[in-house]
Formats: sequence, structure tokens, C-alpha cells
Amino acid sequence: MALSVRGLTVRYPAIIAVSDVDIEISDGEVLALLGPSGCGKSTLLRAVAGLERPDAGTVCWDGADLAAIPVHRRGFGLVFQDGQLFPHRDVAGNVAFGLRMRGVDKSTRDARVGELLALLGLDGYQHRRITELSGGEQQRVALARALAPRPRLLLLDEPLSALDRALREQLAMDLAHALRVSGTTALVVTHDHDEAFTLADRVALMRAGRITQSGRPEEVWRAPADEPTARFLGCTSFLPATVAAGVATCALGAVELPRAPDGPVRLGLRPTALRVDGSGPLDGEVLARVHRRDHVRLVVRLDTAMDAVAGIADAPEVGARVRLRLDPDGLAVLS
Repeated sequence: MALSVRGLTVRYPAIIAVSDVDIEISDGEVLALLGPSGCGKSTLLRAVAGLERPDAGTVCWDGADLAAIPVHRRGFGLVFQDGQLFPHRDVAGNVAFGLRMRGVDKSTRDARVGELLALLGLDGYQHRRITELSGGEQQRVALARALAPRPRLLLLDEPLSALDRALREQLAMDLAHALRVSGTTALVVTHDHDEAFTLADRVALMRAGRITQSGRPEEVWRAPADEPTARFLGCTSFLPATVAAGVATCALGAVELPRAPDGPVRLGLRPTALRVDGSGPLDGEVLARVHRRDHVRLVVRLDTAMDAVAGIADAPEVGARVRLRLDPDGLAVLS
């Protein structure tokens, strides 16, 4: 085990920002702290880094308590939302900074800089000025700089949130690849589900300073611990159901959920839980429609108004009657 946090609590004068948190990260594992703004996830990361002093609990690395170890001696790399690059240094100078501070010779520095820039899609950018780079390119440089000294733990605090969505998605995939190729142990703070699930081997959900659930991304997505967690993960409505032999039956019909436990459950429905299907068992009227990037989101009237989705090419107009079916990929199971 690499990082071990036990009973960590951080108090401010008017609030307990982190309350009795336990987390562990194994060597080479990427853990995402996922939660809404203000839930305490950045404070927890800062406490791990040594930037916040805990009021209780311990932060240990391979069993050794880090309480007396200052930030610059913990061997951790940090990347924040704005990158915090040195504008007076070129790309190579920024990436090589930590290596130079450690006395690494120039030829080794240059080789490491070239290796990381190639890994992060910036091959040949060594002599570019920081002010000549786009926001996405600057953040890639910040990631390369943090990875250059081979930190034993990389801490990333909302590293992609300042970028537009398309660029964020691409950089998340590139970062996930870089972390896995380099075998880097990392703790990522984010409020974005897609970012967390793209980057992380395991996700820890935070709410009001506490960890409410931890598990592999697909486990958390399919089986949220409670209704507030399910709502944060995109569920907009809930229905009672009964599961028998991998089939869940509810007021909207039956749907195969092979991983669901037998017995009474609650189904959380995301907007994609109902899909337009000409042979579907449900009949509804379209009340509203909104064009999204790769689908059309509908509001349909069944017994009550429900969210649904349709393909762009054949999306129904407002007022049309549509047939619908339940899609298991849009359902979560709360047992």
C-alpha cells in the first residue's frame, strides 16, 4: 500500500471541511475524489500534500507518518486548475524545472523532457514560449512538469476544469494514457463524472466532508450508495422495482439487469433510461425537446412527465406520440 489516510479531519472556524476520512491508494493506482463543489475534496487533497494541517487523523506513505514532513520533501507532484507555469521559461524549461532542482544532468533532463512531451502530444514544443500555447497545451506542459521528477504520488486538483468540453474530454483520455504508461500513483480531484471515470481505477464519492462510497467506476455508476449519490450521478427520478433472476420489474415494465440482487430495489432513472423505440411497450406524448451534441433529449408524458432520449436523425417533434422502452444502461440500482 502506498498512501494511507486514516481518520483525517480538517476544521475551519465555521465548518468541518473534511470529517473522519479514510482512503487508501495502492502503487500505480489512480483514485478520483468525485463530488460537488464545496464537499471538501480539494481540502482533503491539500491535507495529503501537506498544504493544510489536519486537526485529527494521519497521512502515511508506506506506513510512515508524513505529519512532520514538509510539502517539498514529500516527493509528491501537484497540478492545479491553472497550471501555474513559469511564463519566463520556455516549455522545456518548465518541464525540466524539478529535475534541475534535483541536480539532474542536462542530457538526462533533455531526454526526460522529450519523452514526456511526446507522451503528452507536444513533441517538438521544447522551445515554444508559454504565452504562445493554448490553454490545453499549457495544461499538458503542467502535467509533464509534474511527471518529470517521477513523483511517488501525483496530486491533481480539477486539472481540466478550465478547458472547454471537447478539449477536456481529449486531454482526459491522453492523461489517462500517460498515467498508465508511466505507472504513476495519482489522486485526482474532480466534480465531473466523465473525467473521474475516464482517469480513475477507483472512485471515492464525497459529500459534506465525508466519503459516501468507494469502488470501481462501473460499480459506483450502476449501484450508487443512496439517493443523493444517485442524483449527483445523474439520476432524475426513482421507481420501486422487484428483481428476480436478473430481471427488474417496475411500473414502466421489465428490463434485464443481470448484476442486480434479487428482491426489492429502487431504480434510479437517468435521462437515457427511456429511449424512443418504434416497437417499445410504452406509449407517450412528447412535451418538449432539446438538441444535444449527439442525441435529442425529450420530456414525455406517461403517467407523469419523464425524461427520454432519441437519435438526432429521427427525433420526434413536440406533440408527437412515441413508443418507448427501458434501456438498462440508463438505470442505477439502489438496493
